[in-house]
Amino acid sequence: MNDILEVQKKVIPEMIELLEKRYNILRSIYFSQPIGRRTLANSLELGERVIRTETTMLRESRLIDIDSSGMKLTDEGIDILNSLQDFMHDVKGLSDLEKTIADQLNIKKVIIVPGIYDEDSCVVKDIGKIASLFVKKQLFEGCIAGITGGTTMYEVVEALQSTDINKSFLIVPARGGVGANLEIQANNIAATFARKLGGEYKLLQAPDNVNKEAFESLVRLPEIQELVEIIKKLDILMFGIGRADKMAKRRNLSNEQFEELEKGNAVAEAFGYYFDIDANIIRESNTIGLQLDDFKKIKLAIGVACGKEKAEAMMAISRLKKDLVLIMDEGAARALLDKLF
Repeated sequence: MNDILEVQKKVIPEMIELLEKRYNILRSIYFSQPIGRRTLANSLELGERVIRTETTMLRESRLIDIDSSGMKLTDEGIDILNSLQDFMHDVKGLSDLEKTIADQLNIKKVIIVPGIYDEDSCVVKDIGKIASLFVKKQLFEGCIAGITGGTTMYEVVEALQSTDINKSFLIVPARGGVGANLEIQANNIAATFARKLGGEYKLLQAPDNVNKEAFESLVRLPEIQELVEIIKKLDILMFGIGRADKMAKRRNLSNEQFEELEKGNAVAEAFGYYFDIDANIIRESNTIGLQLDDFKKIKLAIGVACGKEKAEAMMAISRLKKDLVLIMDEGAARALLDKLF
């Protein structure tokens, strides 16, 4: 099949370009349905005439339906979209790119999702789907799994199909809550994850970032101590990877603390720690939940990130642990490759 693809790329390269365009249209309709032509055109930054031509063809092929409410994928369209994702992975040579990046970072595995998040925000939903399928396969009888908060982890649990996997497992938030948006906090994400797959869950009723006095009071509470001990025994962790500057802003760090991060060239944040590109700790917050030493002992850690701006952050995190799986979009992967060579 790879030989055929190479011939097609050389003889009719425009076919691959057209295929990718139609794949992106189908994907965008699927994640936003029902959607109108004008909204779709704006989302994909394509002209309305182009969208009208392409969607007419897709309707004639019975891959989409169009009515007064907008465009929707048919069942056949959904099947084609799922098949196209694997095909686009091959067309773009992402398997080779996965191996190259994993070897260069010296980590366990890299999974690259076709598409560039910086150009198409729907890519994060594809990442959520791939990550949810991957972590679901890793759950085993009696395992303890942890998950962090954030928008990417939210997309992971949103993509999970509700089903009982007939395995007894426990899922816990890996850290306390950050920010005011309850929807993307670790407690909510952990509970949704467990309910969708028929597992048990426990909640960490504590903020993620507190002052020293509050931290010392909270860690003495029996219910907090119990969950912290569970977190130390995690078999699996799925976590988002943050840029240091953006996470510092989200945590409302002071100007002095910002300057500390800038002076130390911090590029990544995870578990309340801020790292430079060589994974040296630049700053540590008073966080309740997963600690760095705990992270290094976990059997399987799955980091998920999207966007070119996360390249240096992923490099830093990969230097903390070799038993690491990274899941990212194609744009982030190519940006990371540029940093490595």
